[in-house]
Amino acid sequence: MQRSIDDLRRCLDGPLPFACTPFGPSGELDLARLGQHVEELLAVGDPGSVFVACGTGELWSLDLGEYAYVLGTAVDVVQDRVAVVAGLPYGGRAGREYLAAAEAQGVDAFLVFPPYLASGPQEGLYRHYAGLADATELPMIVYNRDSAVFEPQTLARLVAEFPNIVGIKDGTGDLDNLERMRKLVGERLMLLNGMPTAELYAPAYTKSGIRSYSPSTIAFAPDAFWAYDKAVVASDGAEIERLLAGFVRLYHALRSEVAGYGVALIKCGLDIIGRSVGGVRPPLVDPAPAHRQRLEALIEVASQLGCE
Repeated sequence: MQRSIDDLRRCLDGPLPFACTPFGPSGELDLARLGQHVEELLAVGDPGSVFVACGTGELWSLDLGEYAYVLGTAVDVVQDRVAVVAGLPYGGRAGREYLAAAEAQGVDAFLVFPPYLASGPQEGLYRHYAGLADATELPMIVYNRDSAVFEPQTLARLVAEFPNIVGIKDGTGDLDNLERMRKLVGERLMLLNGMPTAELYAPAYTKSGIRSYSPSTIAFAPDAFWAYDKAVVASDGAEIERLLAGFVRLYHALRSEVAGYGVALIKCGLDIIGRSVGGVRPPLVDPAPAHRQRLEALIEVASQLGCE
């Protein structure tokens, strides 16, 4: 049963967990572990949705069959308790094939990623997303980042012509541009904080009325994360700074040292706390031993910070 837009809006309020895709020793899918991992994410903080086969889920590395298996597993585990949002790659024929596969598995909505290794003018962006939106009735959230940075007029045109384009996840940090979008489109459009290490930007986005974000630390350092989120909601500047200085900025610094650590450190953190989902697929690399040791120390500090 397709969720209403109002229902989806409720499902996308607050911190949004993004699932990793578990791989076995030879890089094969581990669907049994995926089911457990999704349950673990749902048990932390009572989220209204789970994002599957997105960037954290190494979407770019999944062939069409794997993509369908991953989404089907998540939908079977969730059983309509929360919304399942699927990452949608590519465009044109390939994008429609992935879209059809996701629809067949019963997902609730899509997070649409930028065109793969291609940049174009605003008219090209419009045609890319219009083609995907026209191919489904399911709600879509567009991802404003990299090769898909929308001008407000382009987004307003898409939203006016395709009611199923219901949100934008922002990875640019341009809050002025987002405000211009909101003025053109109105409150119907959901706005999400999609910045790397989104915790760093949560206070500014929250002040701008953008509550939803995808925290990278929620899976392996939940105590510290929820303490931080509580402080953000309360606008508790001293507590926000305590957690930023003691954990979040240090984690962000480690993440910034190696390309791809945005995913690799999450998987490493899960392994450290005894909830391994395997390693990453190339071209990503698993953290070096020295980086793993630093992450172990950060997780220990985070557990203490979150309990104060």
